[in-house]
Amino acid sequence: MKLKHYIVITLIGSWLLASCESDLDVELRDPNITLADEIYTSEEAYKQALAGVYANLSLSSITDPGGTNIGGLDAGTGQYMRGLFNLQNLATDEVIWTFENDPGLRGVQRNTASAENVLLRGVFSRAMFSVALSNEFLRQSTPELLQSRGISSSEITTYRAEAKTLKALSYYHLMDLFGKAPFYDETMEVGFIQGEELSRVELFTLVENLLLEALDDLPPGNTGEYGRIDQGVVNTILAKIYLNSEVYTGTPRYTEALSRCEDVINASYSLTDNYLFNFMADNDTNGAQNEIIFPVTNDGQTTQNFGGTTILIQGQVGAQEQNGESLGVNPGGFGGLFRVRPEFANLFLNNTLFENDERNTLITENRTASIDIPNANTGYIITKYSNRTSTGGFGADRTFTDTDFPMFRLADVYLMYAEAHLRGGGGDATTALGYINALRERAFGNNSGNISAGELTLNFLIEERARELYWESHRRQDLIRFGFYTGNQYIWAYKGGPAAGTSVDGFRAIYPIPVASLATNQNLTQNPGY
Repeated sequence: MKLKHYIVITLIGSWLLASCESDLDVELRDPNITLADEIYTSEEAYKQALAGVYANLSLSSITDPGGTNIGGLDAGTGQYMRGLFNLQNLATDEVIWTFENDPGLRGVQRNTASAENVLLRGVFSRAMFSVALSNEFLRQSTPELLQSRGISSSEITTYRAEAKTLKALSYYHLMDLFGKAPFYDETMEVGFIQGEELSRVELFTLVENLLLEALDDLPPGNTGEYGRIDQGVVNTILAKIYLNSEVYTGTPRYTEALSRCEDVINASYSLTDNYLFNFMADNDTNGAQNEIIFPVTNDGQTTQNFGGTTILIQGQVGAQEQNGESLGVNPGGFGGLFRVRPEFANLFLNNTLFENDERNTLITENRTASIDIPNANTGYIITKYSNRTSTGGFGADRTFTDTDFPMFRLADVYLMYAEAHLRGGGGDATTALGYINALRERAFGNNSGNISAGELTLNFLIEERARELYWESHRRQDLIRFGFYTGNQYIWAYKGGPAAGTSVDGFRAIYPIPVASLATNQNLTQNPGY
């Protein structure tokens, strides 16, 4: 069983005390049950409290995988990474959910979601809960409180920087998906207060400032403890927001994006030799740990949840193939939950070159490219993620997976460098081409898939990003940045509703604010179009 350094189930302190900000839709528990001074008694106690902030990315509750600490949501709907996958991938050309009568699914995967959609509420509430947990840690770790409790440790400075980054990460997701969110920080009194609404531009500034504040108090990239935040994580998020700055703020910042990519690339990360090692049950030890900049860790015994890589791997299993054993889970998986849309499949199938691409894990035999949603035997399936190890073994459990989710990878940074360069951010054309061909050489096992300088275009990159990063919660953001998500410039199956796809209104580039959040915070306003 993998050692998960930060998943500690005794997370009473920050979990309870942070749960009373009214617009979080969090089930409340009495904060007087355990007092802060009884919890924060040592450096180790602070590390356990920080564990609670990290754990919110993996767990839906601190009791069992079927539980949830967000009222009104089931364990799957309210899980952080499953929510990101739903909104970033399920809403695009990459994947379709078979059982679309499940609450919220039809609206998301057909790009018609309303403010009542429960999946949107799950993401908004879980991200705000992460903000609350981060704020509580920062509130309890001020120099004044540390001194009053007789605790002196330079490590807590690092812990605070990690908490700031985790807070920035959640606000980044809210900025990207919803375009606005309420403001809370550690200086605000805990209680039923309604945070002021931050616009997308204001969120951008907040995220950027939090990251810059945290940077110098963190270890250099890929030098710290696996799974914990370091400078590489901060610089990657900064590269992300700068690359998308024109979408978020109207002002391009490609030079800064490229510079942050260089900072990450010049750290000690490296590509693993085998692409698929990034998505296996031992990706914390098989070499992929040097490519994965920030994993959301999973362990089949200690971090059981119905999101993360559990839903991805179980959902990959074909209804007719019953191929779960090869993926390290039970033969039937989750009953043919996912299939890929034909437009995505064509990125590998329209050119015989990609028959030898290691990233092409499509299963097409005895299947049709077109999808009839209720019929799980239509449409191709894919097997990128696995609960098997690089040596052929199995994860610790056949239901809940050991595979860590790679939220950020070096491969993505290579692709971002090339894009920022093409968009006028500076850098070097030869270097950009070299990064792309390094990914292609790994994928093909030789230089047969290498491209020339003239072939490195933005149109090439949007397709290559899909081939390299599919199902890693980037696609919707990418399609928006390239101008393909809304409108009719690019149509995919079931886009906008009908099987053949249709144009999507421009206002859907931002999701609506959930009605439950509007109801509990009068300072929040709805996004235009909803």
